[in-house]
Amino acid sequence: MQLDPNTAQIVSASLLRMHARSAFFTSLALFARFEVSFEIPTAATDGRTIFVNPRFFDTLTTAEQDAVLVHEVLHAALLHVPRRGGRDPRLWNIAADYVVNGMLAHEGYSLPAGGLRNQQLEHLSVEEVYEQLLRDQQQEDEQPQPDLLDARPADAQSGDEPGEPADAEARKRALEKHWGQAHEQAKIVAEGTTIGKAPAGLARELGSLVPSKLDWRSYLWRYLVQTPTDFQHFDRRFVGRGMYLETISGEHLNVLLAVDTSGSIDRAAVELFLGEVRGILRAYPHLRCDLYYADAALYGPHRLTPSSPLPPVQGGGGTDFRPFFERIPKYRPPWEPSVAIYLTDGYGEFPERPPRCPVLWVVTPGGMALDRFPFGQTVRLLPSAK
Repeated sequence: MQLDPNTAQIVSASLLRMHARSAFFTSLALFARFEVSFEIPTAATDGRTIFVNPRFFDTLTTAEQDAVLVHEVLHAALLHVPRRGGRDPRLWNIAADYVVNGMLAHEGYSLPAGGLRNQQLEHLSVEEVYEQLLRDQQQEDEQPQPDLLDARPADAQSGDEPGEPADAEARKRALEKHWGQAHEQAKIVAEGTTIGKAPAGLARELGSLVPSKLDWRSYLWRYLVQTPTDFQHFDRRFVGRGMYLETISGEHLNVLLAVDTSGSIDRAAVELFLGEVRGILRAYPHLRCDLYYADAALYGPHRLTPSSPLPPVQGGGGTDFRPFFERIPKYRPPWEPSVAIYLTDGYGEFPERPPRCPVLWVVTPGGMALDRFPFGQTVRLLPSAK
């Protein structure tokens, strides 16, 4: 339902205070709708509209009211509702709260009692926090009321705005476009003022919003298919069998695979990653893959085939990427093309010069920011991504 006069005045006052301290947050808030809902115990968002319960809002200090509104605006603006996909709603809500509340705390906002914080995880993207919580099976003793809604509450205004799509995928695209415009405007406004730049930690979250960003599995497949020995045309020998295999310029492509075993990479992530590599090997028999385990030293190579068991993990020391990249020039004759893939969290010693072959870094959840790798392509390993 529409804001009653008292709640409307409270929201307007909060937006004015927000404007005085953060041009960035205020610009984002102007792209949100605000409504009253008594079905929502506190406050929530469906990705477009912010719903507030006046009874709850009246119990808060003005500073806490400001924090709650910005909290919900960030959930909406960062697309935390559609980004969830098929993930567990409760655990995703916890991860999103960690990230948003971490931003607010660093910006000096006063969170209401019960607001979730995790200073070890809040600097990550929501997807990465979710992976950590899923891996550790972390449970919270007391959960605040979930505030990421799949649907509007029953006492909300009937229907959506004219022209707003009802189809889930169309609505997701509309939200991405809507908040993409909001981000651009907020960035422009913030650059023109000294009051309230974009908060620390936002860049990692915004990196998860790029529409063209591939799932790590798709990226891995594309990387190994589109190589220096790229395909030229279909091999007509297999057309009659219904197999549209492509002719390969070279006889083999050598895939050099390194797995960081310094202790920060869990076995489940390694098995998931190598399982995907096996699937690629089955589909493209011209790929010849050798696996190395690596910490500060290098262990291998182990020939990896579609059906081979994993060799026993070796390592456990510090991380040094240099031994692996020093091995590459000595690996095969120079006329046999190679590509290198490194599964790691990114924290280690890099070589001074990049190798001459293409390099793909597959970075685990919680690992180094992708733009900090000195060379090669990067992609984030998110096992739960749908």
